[in-house]
Amino acid sequence: MGKGLRAVRTVRGWSQERLIFEIERYARQHMLNVASSASLKTYVSEWENGRRAITERYAVILRPLLGVTDAELGGEPARSVPQQADGYEDLLSRIDSARSVSDSMVSTFMDQTELLRTMDRQMGASGLVDQMNGHLTAMEDALTFAVLPGTRRPIATALAGAATLAAWQALDAGSVERAWRHYELAKRAAQDADAPQYLAHAMGEQAYVLGDAGRPEMAVELIRDAQRTHAERQSSRLRAWLSAAEAELCAAAGMHDDARHALDRAAAVLPEGAHARDSDMLSIFLNADHLARWRGNVLALLGDSSAMGDLYASLQTTDPTFVRAKAGLHSDLTQAHLARGEFDEARSNLQQARLLANRTGSVRHRRRVELLTGRL
Repeated sequence: MGKGLRAVRTVRGWSQERLIFEIERYARQHMLNVASSASLKTYVSEWENGRRAITERYAVILRPLLGVTDAELGGEPARSVPQQADGYEDLLSRIDSARSVSDSMVSTFMDQTELLRTMDRQMGASGLVDQMNGHLTAMEDALTFAVLPGTRRPIATALAGAATLAAWQALDAGSVERAWRHYELAKRAAQDADAPQYLAHAMGEQAYVLGDAGRPEMAVELIRDAQRTHAERQSSRLRAWLSAAEAELCAAAGMHDDARHALDRAAAVLPEGAHARDSDMLSIFLNADHLARWRGNVLALLGDSSAMGDLYASLQTTDPTFVRAKAGLHSDLTQAHLARGEFDEARSNLQQARLLANRTGSVRHRRRVELLTGRL
């Protein structure tokens, strides 16, 4: 293991010296013992050249530090390996255990997902990779041996929500293939659960992977497919979310009129009131204030100077716990000021975006910051 370390480090824009510094800082914060700086320099070089294996002593630091799995450190694609039951007795034991999964256990799964969602929102995804992987494994194992629909559906629903969250975290941490595989897991679980709203949401977020990968037209096609996925069973808030996401992806694809029409549709179907949480889809946060921020993002992408009012209003109303969203908001303001030739204001907002992106460890936001830096 280790040949993938160079690629992971490069994605974050870190030199070997920066990686060593971060290893030492993480070790101090968590009271862990590591080798001297000189020895770590040798270790990192040998890890990346495949001459030394990364032991668990250092893997336990590198996983949360870089937001990756052991497979990604080793340069191998992440694949879930089904557990093999040893004989009929063991198989039946697992099936019986799955049948006994109660509503309270499913509720526990959902509560754990909610905790991880809150931690991700405030602190970023990179430090949660071990917890998230363990959480998904527990639910996948329960679902694997759940036979009857009445047992499978609640577990599959919980897994669909958790896998979508894990996918977004992986995308934010720069682990694109892991993100894609988690979205596929979320879609399969949603289909198993007969929960088309979860399927549509997973498809909608997966479209962002295509957009980030340089396939904006395909991303728009996928988000539109998501909107057609049992539209009659989608909540109004989810339909508004999908329309707003379509607007952003259309803007990135240069489809200006389509983007504006999608924004209008989002505003038309969004429920009134300050409440933001969708009761059917706990991962959806969207009210008029959130949509105003999203509208500002889309208009900034379109180079529309009217974005400024929405964005500065959103800066005052954004929940302070949405740290990563605030990084995106400052990036949007940077883009809007650049469109107006206001370079001092653009630099000020870009500095805030960089600080917040570094605070959450968001590779995705740091990439955007670097792109905007190149325009100053």
